Amino acid sequence: MILLTNNEVGDKMNIYLEKVENEKKDILYRLLEYSLYEESLNDGNEMNDEGVFVYNHFEDYFNEDDRHAFFIKEIESNKLLGFVMINKYVQKVDDGHSIAEYMVIPKYRKNHIGKKVAFECFDMFPGYWEVSPSFGSESAYLFWNKVINEYTEGNNKFDDGIFIFENKIKKK
Repeated sequence: MILLTNNEVGDKMNIYLEKVENEKKDILYRLLEYSLYEESLNDGNEMNDEGVFVYNHFEDYFNEDDRHAFFIKEIESNKLLGFVMINKYVQKVDDGHSIAEYMVIPKYRKNHIGKKVAFECFDMFPGYWEVSPSFGSESAYLFWNKVINEYTEGNNKFDDGIFIFENKIKKK
């Protein structure tokens, strides 16, 4: 469990990241389905004939050491608030990490949860990062632009739909 401290004025929830274990991967896939559905408006995701959005590398998150999946949960109630999936698939740098999938359940957005989780993920893995906001989603772009600019103090670039920056030192 990775605790995220409640250190900002206006934060309403104490949250933590919980590594998704193999026995809970079905829960993650259901959440991922919601995210893929939400993104389908802009990025063209399609369901298969069984009404499922296929995610080709999902099982890899439970079989490969360089892929990480976490639930976002509230400490007090253990309530599930979302998830984040991180991998090493990068397009613009030689080696680094990428936010592959990211979702805070809509009801809990605007509570600084997304920023807190993003900062924690960046801190966990020093080095280069690439973040691609959901294609065509202005709100995703605005969220990541604000979060990454704050995290990097403006030391990042946006190239062909991908935010790129380097976290040289673990902040913790």
